[in-house]
Amino acid sequence: MTYDQNKNFPVSWEELHRTSKALAWRLLELGPFTGIIAVTRGGLVPAAIVARELEVRLIETACLASYQAQERGEVEVMKAPEMASDGEGWLIIDDLVDTGETGKMLRQMLPKAHFATVYAKPLGRPVVDTFITEVSQDTWIFFPWDLEPRPSRPLVDNQP
Repeated sequence: MTYDQNKNFPVSWEELHRTSKALAWRLLELGPFTGIIAVTRGGLVPAAIVARELEVRLIETACLASYQAQERGEVEVMKAPEMASDGEGWLIIDDLVDTGETGKMLRQMLPKAHFATVYAKPLGRPVVDTFITEVSQDTWIFFPWDLEPRPSRPLVDNQP
């Protein structure tokens, strides 16, 4: 997928914290959960915030990779969660569902888990149970760990 240079969506630490807490509010009535499965790497920070808000202490990881330098590739499972068996009672947290390929892999591994993300794109929405913010499919989200403070040009200067 090609991303429009003008459709960059930078997310600050404060915004990520606020939307992750909003995700916890939506999940509160669905719990309690046995534990949380944080999808590395992007789901680690939202998972920590949700775990704090829901008082969940048991946190497992699912280590999957599907991006290399903003290019999608095949989903690679580097580590499957070991404690969650079929996922019943567990909460999967990721930062974003994009095309849904990573989510489909997680659904195969943990079919009974509840899958929640902070952000969702249209192609991935059917895979996720709960999300907070939808962005267009051609938007590239820059999370705070991807950013450095720097000057930016007005959008009008980027038009062809």
